[in-house]
Amino acid sequence: MHRVLQRVRTLLFRRNTFVAIVPAHRGGLVSAGSRKGGIPLVQGGRAVFERSTEGLPVYVACSTNCFVRHPLDRALQVIGELEFTKVEIGIDEQGQQLKPSQIAADPTAAAQRIRLGPGLSPAAFDVRLDARTDTEFHRHLRAICRLARVSMVPLITLSSSQTGATLDAEVERLRPLVRVVDAEGIILCVATKIGTVAENPDAAVALCERVPGLGLTLDPSHYVAGPHQGKSYDQVFPFVHHVHLRDTGRAPNQLQVRVGQGEIEYGRIVSQLARYHYDRLLTVDIYETPDASFAMDAEVRKLKYLLESLV
Repeated sequence: MHRVLQRVRTLLFRRNTFVAIVPAHRGGLVSAGSRKGGIPLVQGGRAVFERSTEGLPVYVACSTNCFVRHPLDRALQVIGELEFTKVEIGIDEQGQQLKPSQIAADPTAAAQRIRLGPGLSPAAFDVRLDARTDTEFHRHLRAICRLARVSMVPLITLSSSQTGATLDAEVERLRPLVRVVDAEGIILCVATKIGTVAENPDAAVALCERVPGLGLTLDPSHYVAGPHQGKSYDQVFPFVHHVHLRDTGRAPNQLQVRVGQGEIEYGRIVSQLARYHYDRLLTVDIYETPDASFAMDAEVRKLKYLLESLV
């Protein structure tokens, strides 16, 4: 049965459909009614739900990383006040909002912390794991995946290994991670970040081709300001399952600039995503830094309005 489900999901991913797998519980399938348009493809212990991309909107979301100076509850309150309906939760062992170790220690408390009410719902996890051992790494990752499943979060993002790791080694590292995440019905993505294997678009594509089920979280800032600067990265779009956005310049130390002063071509990105029937999130992910020369709330709102005008 597991191989059958794997094959069904692989085919649906290639057709740009949304797939979620949820466990069967006594009294019916949990969350069947809450996934709009969900159609069970397989029954008996597990069910696969397919959602067609036709007519589905692209949502503009906000990352809690935009407000890292605040504890999680206050960051979520601010995001709600900015009238977002979807939020990406930053999970970082070195942060102050939500840590992998906290999730592993008390998953029920973690689930309650991100249960946001009717106006705002978690839609993705941006995860930074800082485990001391491989055993701890996998324990934290499994706990995060279980939290994602019970919270109806379909996708998590990790970083690929640091630049210098070989492609073969990274493929071998990611394959078991995809299996862990996939077992909970979640999509695993790696971010296109400077200083990692995925900073090179061709390498990012190769990872997705060689690791079935792996997707990309496109962060175009790292292609505009990084070593790939000035070159096309159109080859990554068929593999994009999530997007992080801020404005970026090409000069040194301009990974993040005020909205409208950089080189990010938002309209072109949205058009390229539409070619592949992208139907997920455009996430405002402006890093909050102590030396920022602008009001974070105003910048987040500005980018929100810009993106909403495009979708």
